Amino acid sequence: MSPIAVIDTGICNLRSVTKALEAVGAVVRVVRSPAELAAAGAAGVVLPGVGALRDCVDALRTSGLDAAVAGWIRADRPFLGVCLGMQALFEHSEEGGVKGLGIFPGRVVRFQLPAEFKVPHMGWNTVRFTQPASPLRSGLGLEGESFYFVHSFRCEPADPALVLAECDYGAPFCAAIGRGRVFATQFHPEKSQARGLQIYRNFAAVASRP
Repeated sequence: MSPIAVIDTGICNLRSVTKALEAVGAVVRVVRSPAELAAAGAAGVVLPGVGALRDCVDALRTSGLDAAVAGWIRADRPFLGVCLGMQALFEHSEEGGVKGLGIFPGRVVRFQLPAEFKVPHMGWNTVRFTQPASPLRSGLGLEGESFYFVHSFRCEPADPALVLAECDYGAPFCAAIGRGRVFATQFHPEKSQARGLQIYRNFAAVASRP
């Protein structure tokens, strides 16, 4: 079985993500450079992240993994971004005026909500999948599935067809994206119990296919 590479940017919840992947039967290799990624012989890549987007993007650029990630995604190889790993894929973020990797057109903006909605958006919330045939949704319902969120900023893809799932918090926002074999979630599957493990199980299944 070819491993799944998990990118360590130094600011990610590495242990939780690797343990979740191992719990669904995946072989995991932690990588910190393009050379380690190439040597891993990985069938899929996971980019997790928590904290500040600038730190995440800077770590990728310093290591050279920004170009490696961009090339991997553009080749439509199995990829899963989590939280900051989703936000980093877009062109620009309002969080400190950060320039993202620019793999997908779009921006990351701060929640602007009525006073009754606390920011950050933290805790369990339900999502609805807008791509019914997506392999990342296998074993999950179209609506009413709950996942765990912790974020103050949300992604606005320029292409609506990129949206894989939506969530409501004051107004609808993009909770996940998907195109081909490339996926990313704003929520944390590793903190989302059985449904989150199903997300990782589905991604591992995508990565295992030729």
